[in-house]
Amino acid sequence: METPKSLRLHIGIFGRTNVGKSFLTNYISGQNTSIVSEVAGTTTDSVYKSMELSPIGPITLIDTAGIDDVSILSEKRIERTNKVFDSADVAAIVLEPNKWTDYEEKIIDALNNKNTPFFLLINNYKKIKLSEDFEKIISKYDFIETELLNNKDYRENFINKLKQNLIKIIPDEILNQKPLTEGIISKFQTVVMVVPIDLGAPKGRLILPQVQMIRAVLDENAIAIVVKDTELKKCLDNLKNKPDIVICDSQVVKKVLDIIPEDVMFTTFSIIFSANRADFKTMLSGIDAIKNLKPESKILIAEACSHHASKDDIGRVKIPKMLSKYLGFNVRFDVSAGMDYPKDLKQYSLIIHCGGCMINKKQMISRLNYAVENNVPITNYGMVISFVNGTLERTSKMYNT
Repeated sequence: METPKSLRLHIGIFGRTNVGKSFLTNYISGQNTSIVSEVAGTTTDSVYKSMELSPIGPITLIDTAGIDDVSILSEKRIERTNKVFDSADVAAIVLEPNKWTDYEEKIIDALNNKNTPFFLLINNYKKIKLSEDFEKIISKYDFIETELLNNKDYRENFINKLKQNLIKIIPDEILNQKPLTEGIISKFQTVVMVVPIDLGAPKGRLILPQVQMIRAVLDENAIAIVVKDTELKKCLDNLKNKPDIVICDSQVVKKVLDIIPEDVMFTTFSIIFSANRADFKTMLSGIDAIKNLKPESKILIAEACSHHASKDDIGRVKIPKMLSKYLGFNVRFDVSAGMDYPKDLKQYSLIIHCGGCMINKKQMISRLNYAVENNVPITNYGMVISFVNGTLERTSKMYNT
């Protein structure tokens, strides 16, 4: 299976219009991923290209629109570029030789505000002599000067320089990502994963959080058992010993809890992702906001991916129904999908976010921090479902000690 985008190092490529960002993306990837033109503003939206960059591993290059765009679509383009600041783990700022403006300063300020390490890349294909003033400015930062020649040996040398600069600035928590199993699963333990197959399940495959969890268990050298909720009891009856932990899809949490022994550790895929990819305590405290909801309250259902919703979609259908039943009245729900995380969060009484398996940790943390900055409680699909089913204390126990 291809490494999901959420587990790849995200490299944002920023700069003014027409400085060579798209050419650089194509040059690194060796493919014509982005349209290249001398016409300023050719890149109308952020372009994502995934590839392998040994020894760093899987990466995603993000070619952004110029931050100084003044075209008729400039507001939308710059808005898309600004969203990339939330997801870029590291960044390259592409420059023209001898040109340093307020726009470069704005990019650096934005990256510093997000604690995103970066380096400069001077696209000097015209071989212009760098001025003393320009050299003095860029000397404050890590930088590469290149002509990006269409030559195999030259490109190989450039890629090696690029990797050296990346390795120097990649945060340790990105290079050594915390495994999903950390603190809950040990070597040789038996892990039963309960995976319901309903209308929301993709045909012929499992959803990404389930696949990632299976792989994480195997990487831990533990024993992975995958079963549907309808066969769980039979599975447990056939085991010689009780499993060490049971992990289930949030939608069947109540059903599973009625089957498994009381002394077996138990949680959900969604709660594991919340602990691994966000701040668990912040997400857990967001549950308290449910008790203060009123009929006029608005809730944001935040999805990290874009998908065609089925008639029993977990975020758009099941959670609103569960909450309305729990509260005894209806509240208002908005849905944001993919990159479309709203600017105006203050209108919401609560944000309920998915597990975030389709976005990287940097973006998930950025979303959480943005909610906190706006004093809007934020929580997680799995926590909400466990709460309304009266099982949250049990499913969160392993993290809430």
